[in-house]
Amino acid sequence: MAAINSIVSWFMKKRMHQIDLFMRYPHEVQQEWLNRLIESAKGTEWGKKYDYSSIRSETEFKKRVPISEYDDMKPYIDRLRKGEQNVLWNTDVRWFAKSSGTTSDKSKFIPVSQESLEECHFKAGKDVLTLYCNNYPDTHLFDGKTLMLGGSYKEEEGNIYARNGDLSAILMENLPLWAEFFRAPEISIALMSEWEEKMDKIADAVINENITCLSGVPSWMIVLLRHTLKRGEKKSLAEIWPGLEVFIHGGVNFTPYREQYKELFKPLNINFWEVYNASEGFFGIQDSIGREDMLLMLDYGIYYEFIPLNSVGKNDKTLALSEVKLGENYALVISTNGGLWRYMLGDTIQFTSMNPYRFIITGRVKQFINAFGEELIMDNAEKGLQAACERTGAIVTEYTVAPVYMKGDAKGAHEWLIEFESPPENINYFTEVLDNALKALNSDYEAKRYKDMTLTVPIVRSLPRNTFFEWMKKRGKLGGQNKVPRLANDRKYVDDILSQKTQ
Repeated sequence: MAAINSIVSWFMKKRMHQIDLFMRYPHEVQQEWLNRLIESAKGTEWGKKYDYSSIRSETEFKKRVPISEYDDMKPYIDRLRKGEQNVLWNTDVRWFAKSSGTTSDKSKFIPVSQESLEECHFKAGKDVLTLYCNNYPDTHLFDGKTLMLGGSYKEEEGNIYARNGDLSAILMENLPLWAEFFRAPEISIALMSEWEEKMDKIADAVINENITCLSGVPSWMIVLLRHTLKRGEKKSLAEIWPGLEVFIHGGVNFTPYREQYKELFKPLNINFWEVYNASEGFFGIQDSIGREDMLLMLDYGIYYEFIPLNSVGKNDKTLALSEVKLGENYALVISTNGGLWRYMLGDTIQFTSMNPYRFIITGRVKQFINAFGEELIMDNAEKGLQAACERTGAIVTEYTVAPVYMKGDAKGAHEWLIEFESPPENINYFTEVLDNALKALNSDYEAKRYKDMTLTVPIVRSLPRNTFFEWMKKRGKLGGQNKVPRLANDRKYVDDILSQKTQ
């Protein structure tokens, strides 16, 4: 492994120099990428429609090209899926990352060009290792393999040249041959579609491997790890993989899972390294030990714009990177080398540093509760739960929240369905701490809770273990990039889960 470590070290030093450059010159790098994107797409149908050939400035680009959501771009994407090309991007698009849908569709299909694979996703994968190893120069990461947990893909109906599936499956299918040497399990198992059979196969395949790194979505990785322990009849992961060093995670907020993983990894001292990737692109990587924010990656073929959260839906005014402020919530708008143009991603972020640009994910534009003017976002919910767990010793596995609407003289409330790994001794005290934490985090929530005038104390229901797993299974949402919905303004999910519980 000495030769491999030498090669990797050389590459990483070179790449760290490039990362340092965009950290020092962020606005210039972003302007350069906007120019390159416009130049690349000027001959496409989209580029001709908005006359990209005559765009000379960022201001002109924003004025001419409308902000889009998935439903706005869907007619173009549907044509790409049927085999048309040069519609949104100037090179052939054969892959489509499938993710959770919109109000009008069960799924979204995000175009993934060769450029977005190489210049964004694969480049980001290398940068994750670069930044991690830069912080841990004595790492033994390359002495073993990475257990990558992903989904599956299939052919597009009516177009044998195109494929759609989970982004993780698309990435694994397109990995260069040298990368296969460091990855487990073998590709035929990794891309299986039936989740429960796949867990058996993965567990059997990796239990005798030297796994030094885990990579995946926390909610599904923990299911696989527990299944591997059970199937291997082992009491701890240290018995299976004594060289396990790091868990690279993303896709969902890690806060509710952190204590579960710490318990699961004992007595190993595992590092946690966070990334922010989505079907639409790869956006952020943790770059320092002990930080809870991530570095905004500015040279992946993505041009960023930002809408203050309180302006979403009211106007189309966006801010450039140079105009953002610390501590404010912004909805992300991206233009990419996959052919997305001024596309509202749906996530909200908050900058924690301007030099360099670091941020935290605060939630989803449409995943919040504002049934009574309380404007509760996911960041509030996660931190409130964290406070309640710290005070009571509880560990939360999964949760979802919805409003209880006013009826007659009854006041409103928030109903929390929570599955505990370790339940609190007193659920009423847990609820009290959660409620007080939310008041401290959110002044609008605090105002609505004042003397129970609008909102009463939250209703917290402790659910049996595996409730959320069985619910996701019933909906055909096991594995991949499927996630338990956290916050909603309607009761669709909460009522469905409660009805399952009583069946």
